[in-house]
Parts: sequence; structure tokens; C-alpha cells
Amino acid sequence: MQNEINELRQRILKAIEHDGRVDLGDLAIRLGVDETDVANEMSDMEKEGIICGYHTLIDWDKTDEQKVTALIEVRVTPQRGQGFDVIAERIYKFAEVDSVYLISGGFDLMVIMEGQTLKEVSRFVSEKLSALESVLSCATHFIMRKYKVNGTILAKKYEDERMLITP
Repeated sequence: MQNEINELRQRILKAIEHDGRVDLGDLAIRLGVDETDVANEMSDMEKEGIICGYHTLIDWDKTDEQKVTALIEVRVTPQRGQGFDVIAERIYKFAEVDSVYLISGGFDLMVIMEGQTLKEVSRFVSEKLSALESVLSCATHFIMRKYKVNGTILAKKYEDERMLITP
């Protein structure tokens, strides 16, 4: 019985990962199970923190809204007995921060944030992030164009507009 529930959960998660707006009835039909079972499993997974939220992916470049996305690599001094968790929590509590990841390589954390301007992001990094006691250094990278986000292609497919000339 437990294996069947785990299998159903995996199938539900895979189905909603890229389409959180899928109708529960349609999902139940696609999975070959009762709609009540799907609703109950999703509710349980929300309570357990497996499903953490539902988000809409917006291509801000196609709107009048000005947004700048930055990837900020952060090198920190881990806290004794707590590792990186304490400093990561301090960083993710900033309203400007969208995501924080513990990463391997030359830096310890990857911080992703959006701002209205390059200056706004730079000010956040210099005045708030770099000022934290455990932060040793930061490297900020600005995203110039988004091609694919969370499995969704945003960029228009390149089409060769050159005229074909034959002899």
C-alpha cells in the first residue's frame, strides 16, 4: 500500500512540476486514479512541505515592467556547529532575495534576486549583503537574456531570414 502511495505521489509531482494549474479531474484521468485520491495526496504533500508553492512564470521582457535579475556568488565563513544554515537564513530573509542555494566550487552560496535597476541590485549587494559579518566576498552576475526558465522556453526560436540564392 505504501509503495502505491509513493508511486502515485511521484506521478502527481512529475505531472504538476511544469503545470501547476492542471485541473485535478484531468490529472486524475491522466493518471488513471480517482480525483479524490489526487486531491488528498496533493493536500498531504502540501502539509508535509513536499509541495512548497505554486508559481507563475512571467517573461518580464514582454511587459513594460523594468526588471534586472542577478546571480550573486557569495563566499562566507560557516558558523561552528551550524554550517552555512544561519548565514543562508539571514540572506533569504531579505525581501529582495528570490532564492538562496548552497553550492560547490569557489563560492558557498548562490543568491538570486531581482531589482528595478542595476544600481538597485548593486546597492543591495554592497550595503546589505556584503555588510553581513560572515560574508567574505561576493561576485555579481547580471542576466542579460533568459532563454529557458524551469523547463519553459522563453526565447523565440531563431529563424534564418537570409534569402536563398541558387546558381
